[in-house]
Amino acid sequence: MMWFKKYKEHYRLNLTLAIPVVLSQVGQVTVQILDNAMVGRLGALPLTCVAFGSTVFFLVFILVNGLTMGLTPLVGEQYSKGRYRNAAAYFQNSLVLYPTTGIIAFAVSQAIVPLMYRMGQPVEVVDNSLAYYGYVTLSIVPFMVFASFKQFLEGVGNTVANMVIIITANIINIFLNWVLIYGNLGFAPMGASGAGLATLISRICMPFFACTYFYWNPALRRYFKYFKKEVFASRWNRDLLRIGFPIATQMFLEGSAFALTALMVGWIGMNEIAANQIALTVSNFAFMVVVGLGAATTIRVSHELGRGSLKRMKMAANASYHITLAWNTFTAVLFIVFRYRIPALFTHDPEVIEIASGLMIFAAAFQFSDGVQCISVGILRGLQDVRTVMYIALFSYIIINLPVGYLCAFVFGWGAAGLWVGFIFGLSVAALLLTLRFGDKYRMLRRAGRSGRLFAD
Repeated sequence: MMWFKKYKEHYRLNLTLAIPVVLSQVGQVTVQILDNAMVGRLGALPLTCVAFGSTVFFLVFILVNGLTMGLTPLVGEQYSKGRYRNAAAYFQNSLVLYPTTGIIAFAVSQAIVPLMYRMGQPVEVVDNSLAYYGYVTLSIVPFMVFASFKQFLEGVGNTVANMVIIITANIINIFLNWVLIYGNLGFAPMGASGAGLATLISRICMPFFACTYFYWNPALRRYFKYFKKEVFASRWNRDLLRIGFPIATQMFLEGSAFALTALMVGWIGMNEIAANQIALTVSNFAFMVVVGLGAATTIRVSHELGRGSLKRMKMAANASYHITLAWNTFTAVLFIVFRYRIPALFTHDPEVIEIASGLMIFAAAFQFSDGVQCISVGILRGLQDVRTVMYIALFSYIIINLPVGYLCAFVFGWGAAGLWVGFIFGLSVAALLLTLRFGDKYRMLRRAGRSGRLFAD
């Protein structure tokens, strides 16, 4: 009881920030689940096409999305110190840097289309995925505009506005799925490509909603008044890239492990592709709660860093670990108990259900290490210690995860289950190394605090 009272305030503060982020993430994953469910009703081939197109798109999207996350800790520190002009300067420069990056990412995503035929997938899967892929890759550009608003809002501790905007866009997306996939309200049925067009339209709406909210809210509108032509300067962009690029690389490496594993599943068979997509979708749905807590942890840590409170920073971090491990235990039990019923929500194919039910057990097993590594990443981002995280990601996900997964799947003959064993190994190594890094960083900060060079606890 004394332990709970000690952390009660930090649980409340972390959850207050995290719950809107969680709801936003859950909304996004809900759209992904409904995309799969609605397209899956058309047959195994359309579902496989969406799975493949999403996997290739994910590699591009996660890189540019990670770049934007450097804005949050930079703004968070300046905001907590009352340096609002500096926070606005980062925001202003991001509104140019991020959309420009989005345009480049779209061009790159189109340039790699010929390579999609060399990824070991059936030709009919690649052919039928291109229309969907084209729409979702184009959606990167408006999303990157919105990302500037989103990450700035998180930096100043406003996660509710993002939730409202994202959920509103998700509702639009789901409605347009119904209209465009099946051809309702007089529209011609577009099948899987309709899901991609619905995503594009909903993401075009997001920056308009965000800009409208900023002009409507006086506390946020004041930041526009700080926008000056001379503020466009390399120093602000260097900071955005200094923090954002390692985050983007870390996310890309982690995402690559999942995406490349999904491609290797395609070497096994079409039923395995569908089963893997189901297990990943459900696992991602549960993981979004942890993602929200990770984002809240970054905000809390950056704010406490700006205020110079080492003790509260450590307690905020510990509170996130506690909540995450409790959630991971709950989801792991659900995955195991309902491992047959959950896949049946996506498909009626008994072979796909059987394969997916086995993968659900592995998904349950890696919940714990995945949760710990996510919170540790959030802490280190808040401390702007992102370069070390990038190196840990390279070691854990590329050097450990992928080789172990390949060995278990194709050398030992464990199939898709062997690839998930690779996940467990990689995530466990990452969780251990990231936690150790946080411990080292905390001790460094304590020494700096004692000398009066950093903190004034």
